[in-house]
Amino acid sequence: MKVFFRTIHLYLSLAAGIVIFCSCLTGTVLVFEKEIEHTLHPKRYDVQPQQTRLSVSQLISRVLKEVPKAKIATAMVYADAGRTVEIGVIVPERKDKKEAETPGGKKHAAGEPGKKGKKDKDVARPNLTVFVNPYTGQVTGQYNRRQSFLYSVEMLHRFLLAGKDSAGDMVVAICTLLFLFILITGVVLWWPKTKAVMRQRLKIKWGGSTKRLVHDLHIVTGFYTSVFLIVIVLTGLVMTFSWANKALFAITGSKLVKEQPEQPKSVYVAGTDKLSIDAAIQSTPTIKTADYYTVRLPRDSAATFSVSVLPQGAIETTADTYYIDQYSGKVAGSQTFASKSLGQRVRAMVKPVHTGSVYGLPTKIISFVVCLLSLIFPVTGVMMWLNRTRKKKKPEKKLVIA
Repeated sequence: MKVFFRTIHLYLSLAAGIVIFCSCLTGTVLVFEKEIEHTLHPKRYDVQPQQTRLSVSQLISRVLKEVPKAKIATAMVYADAGRTVEIGVIVPERKDKKEAETPGGKKHAAGEPGKKGKKDKDVARPNLTVFVNPYTGQVTGQYNRRQSFLYSVEMLHRFLLAGKDSAGDMVVAICTLLFLFILITGVVLWWPKTKAVMRQRLKIKWGGSTKRLVHDLHIVTGFYTSVFLIVIVLTGLVMTFSWANKALFAITGSKLVKEQPEQPKSVYVAGTDKLSIDAAIQSTPTIKTADYYTVRLPRDSAATFSVSVLPQGAIETTADTYYIDQYSGKVAGSQTFASKSLGQRVRAMVKPVHTGSVYGLPTKIISFVVCLLSLIFPVTGVMMWLNRTRKKKKPEKKLVIA
């Protein structure tokens, strides 16, 4: 039976090894993406706290002076007094670039048939983040993530730089699925028959031969990291395949729902001015106890303010969302994390578990070490395969009769 599993393990590894190595390498870098950005650009994120803060409306006015053609989309405010406020803006793209990105070169105006639903969602998505000192109103930096090095690393990690729904996307998805079978067969092959053999396979013999060292590095590190890697791969599959996502909801006994439900509408009141963003913030429950909150401005006269509030100490994907009527200032609706189904709550944990951010720095370190050690497997695996191949092809010595 082990011969069968060894064959599967070998050929799947040879087929997907390069892509797996690439995914693990880029994953190692992306674990500390935020920390890298903060270290490289401290002036962008950090400020000296002062007594009086400017209102969000005042900060937006300063941003519009800095980027006059921009349209304000979001505002992210941190409870940390030493953090800048992040204003997400939409900067109009050049027409020739926009048309080139449209399939078939066809032009589509906003709201035009053929782009129904998708275009409206894209309009509210900021493509530039402007960092503002909340005390002085000074713009400390601008950041377009799509033009950053780490964004390219993420695209390599997810799509082999080919983009979503591309051949690269499919290759990474298939190799991720193969990686799961590689890990399972690896555990089966590692499993010892006796306790004595188990003790040998739990430690690396550093004083042994090169072949023994390669063998131990592959098997021993594989055992210690296999559980973590299986979790990382399974969460990756949930984010990649719709069938895996549906399976998660089925296992938790929950109904599969849209991740972005339809928002409630504002009720227009004749002769009433629209609410300012500051008033919308004040009308939001639990805003004072938030670690940070993000306000998304209404897209049109019928929409609401969308305010996502992350409680202190909570995981970043577990925020509560409140919809504030832009005329009356009342809460038109809400979607709290506690009110979601078990399937939705588990699904919200998938990405933090995959990236290692679920419990902050400790789990990030674990994820980093696991991804770093996983780079050993493709290299040592190929070395072991080459050693066996050379051994089989080694010519037999012929007996020479004098």
